[in-house]
Amino acid sequence: MENRLKELADKYNVAVPRYTSYPTIPYWDNHTFNTDSWKETVKVSFDESNESSGISLYIHLPFCEHLCTYCGCNTRITKNHRVEEPYIAAVLKEWQLYRNIFKETPTIREIHLGGGTPTFFSANNLHKLIDGLLEGVHIHENADFSFEAHPANTTVDHLQTLFDLGFRRLSLGIQDFDPQVQLIINRRQSFEQVLTVTLQARRIGYTSVNYDLIYGLPLQTMEGLLKTMGIVAELKPDRIAFYSYAHVPWIKPGQRKFTEDDLPDPEMKGILQEISRSLLTSYGYREIGMDHFALPEDELFLAEKQGTLHRNFMGYTPQHTQLLIGLGVSAISDSWYGFAQNAKTVEEYLELIRRGDLPVIKGHLLSETDLAVRQQILNIMCSGHTSWEQLHEDKGGFSEALIRLRPLAADGLVILNPSGLTVTQAGKRFLRNICMCFDARLWADKPSSTIFSMAI
Repeated sequence: MENRLKELADKYNVAVPRYTSYPTIPYWDNHTFNTDSWKETVKVSFDESNESSGISLYIHLPFCEHLCTYCGCNTRITKNHRVEEPYIAAVLKEWQLYRNIFKETPTIREIHLGGGTPTFFSANNLHKLIDGLLEGVHIHENADFSFEAHPANTTVDHLQTLFDLGFRRLSLGIQDFDPQVQLIINRRQSFEQVLTVTLQARRIGYTSVNYDLIYGLPLQTMEGLLKTMGIVAELKPDRIAFYSYAHVPWIKPGQRKFTEDDLPDPEMKGILQEISRSLLTSYGYREIGMDHFALPEDELFLAEKQGTLHRNFMGYTPQHTQLLIGLGVSAISDSWYGFAQNAKTVEEYLELIRRGDLPVIKGHLLSETDLAVRQQILNIMCSGHTSWEQLHEDKGGFSEALIRLRPLAADGLVILNPSGLTVTQAGKRFLRNICMCFDARLWADKPSSTIFSMAI
């Protein structure tokens, strides 16, 4: 790593939100939130956007047969597959509750199955789930359906069944091909399994295969990560999500299987990131927003080029929908005017559904200031520039944000002008830090303990 880049990495490697939402979840105002108000925002957003752009669905399928010790997701570990059908029935009941709010036929633009391990479910049960979700709806002509999968348990039946239902994107959770890293994080899949699933998906007709990779994992070395990148170059997935490992054992006790001594130190973690980024670029990938890479012909790269890239709780998507409905345990919904999160345990979720209630347990209704800040952060995350010249008053405290941005401008991370900013090439590594300058709620109430992962 060049000396200057190392200096910047050291300076800006602080605890920062990932900004899949604004306000971030620790700053949601649950005191002013209630289910009735949430339903109102859903109806308003649906009426405003369903006909023009359609809506997105995220379905959280939490079950896994084994605990991956690095994982920060909401999961339920079990080998009892009898949980599948009752859970699917509950998700479909929740969807009907939302359809009762819509009062009109929804147009589905996006579906994403996340987890947990969606391929924990049998192909037949996934068919029941998707059939139930799509019954009596319109499917947008540019619909984009995707699912996450574990390479070790994804079958041809999974791939073919979901393809026949309209799915064209597959995301494989790999993290690292190094056997010693796989052992300590309890995430095991062989090169042969990944190769088989990748080739099967392409043979069936999937147009985009994504690999999830992580840097900064326990026992990860330069030699091991270089081998992983060599395999990536050989298999050439269409997209790569290259995340920083977030070590939060106070939130996820499974991470206590290893200690900080097993992790690459901050300097090595930065080197792992930088060399891997350079390699991905040399393989022909283009950097998209934050943590994502895509081949030039992939939809995600084309969306960034055309200015249609969007970011929400599902990550980066190639198209914008105003309304995202999250179904299932712990799923988060976004009406643009508000956020809502479902019950975090399977038992509580199923009980609320049994009673006929929306399983929402907390949320946030956005103020005008929140909306103004949210738009600025979304612009930076998706396009690398933003403008505030249309604001006729200082909504969001942009004058204070400008003061916080000046040191970043001096370090060459952003270019400031009277009407907005542009992120530089060097600044792409520090998008979270740039966005934090606008985070009015965080600056008004700085956390007294660590609640966010480190920037690098």
